[in-house]
Amino acid sequence: MRSTLLTITLSLFLVCLSGWLLLAGRTLLLPFVIALIAWYLINALSGIFQKIPLGRWRLPGWVALPLSLVAIFMAATLVFDMVTVNLTQLARDAPAYQSRLEQVFSDFTRPLKLEDPLELRDLLPDATVPGMVTAGASFLTTIAGSASLVFIYVLFLLLEQSTFDRKLQQVFTDRKKAETAFAVRAEINRSIMHYFGIKTAVSIFTGLFTSGLLSVAGLPYAPLFGFIAFLLNFIPTIGSLISVIFPSLLALAYYDTLGPFVLIALGLGFAQFILGNLIEPRLMGSSLNLSGLVIMLSLSFWGTIWGVVGMVICVPLTVVLMIICSKFESTRPVAVLLSANGNIGDPARPSGGSLISEVQAKV
Repeated sequence: MRSTLLTITLSLFLVCLSGWLLLAGRTLLLPFVIALIAWYLINALSGIFQKIPLGRWRLPGWVALPLSLVAIFMAATLVFDMVTVNLTQLARDAPAYQSRLEQVFSDFTRPLKLEDPLELRDLLPDATVPGMVTAGASFLTTIAGSASLVFIYVLFLLLEQSTFDRKLQQVFTDRKKAETAFAVRAEINRSIMHYFGIKTAVSIFTGLFTSGLLSVAGLPYAPLFGFIAFLLNFIPTIGSLISVIFPSLLALAYYDTLGPFVLIALGLGFAQFILGNLIEPRLMGSSLNLSGLVIMLSLSFWGTIWGVVGMVICVPLTVVLMIICSKFESTRPVAVLLSANGNIGDPARPSGGSLISEVQAKV
């Protein structure tokens, strides 16, 4: 009994200490986490480039990798410039939109003849719209400030990735443990690449659809809201809801009639419903095997510690934690609690035997 109580106490202390370290080391860890995501994307794009047939030959790896690096960073630069221009203009116009929203809300509530008239500031505090714009600008400033550090991290990851397998093999003297380590890494890579591949494709389509619909409706800042929809689609549950609310509120303040507002709200809402509830679950399947409650708790936890970036990566981090916990007998109960159906596989049957054989052949 005393041993169990001591184990629980030490586990809780370790969790609290880890949370404090993640929060205290946010400035150092966030650029590295962003660099890891960029590194994953670069390698995935490099693999796609190598599969594209060019007549009788294909791009070799030493060409595809630098090409994917340049393509991703050029795309990031173009998107950042576009978002900065639109966000600067929106920040200048935000007070006028806030006043317009207050007027529209007052017009809707006046016919109700309430004894204590309900005002917009009762639901949204003053300067809410300018505050959200300022928060977005602060987020972009943070990303831009750490861009050079992220680029350096990505370069070193690309330069040293050829030695990762050899190093991991040398860490373990027992062949069985080495096979398990390679199997865990392969499963993590497969799950994360599957998740990010589908999420990125769906998010790109969501962003393009949002930007196109708003452009057709004549609403300003359509590219900005398209990017916001793309980014927020990575945030489970609440991301798609917020990406519908923002342009709908702007449409309510921008137009003199309710027609465009209804069109934008229903159009974006219907698209998010189809993508989020029908298409994306069918593409994802049950590969993640995460409990919905765990996803919401993970969203709150990582969002509190690392902000928007934490919300974006909360699902992959939870998947990694579940996979690692499932491979050790002492932590299997944790993996079972994190899973959606309790089925986490058999830890005694690693699937990475062929991987270590490949590494030995390379060495």
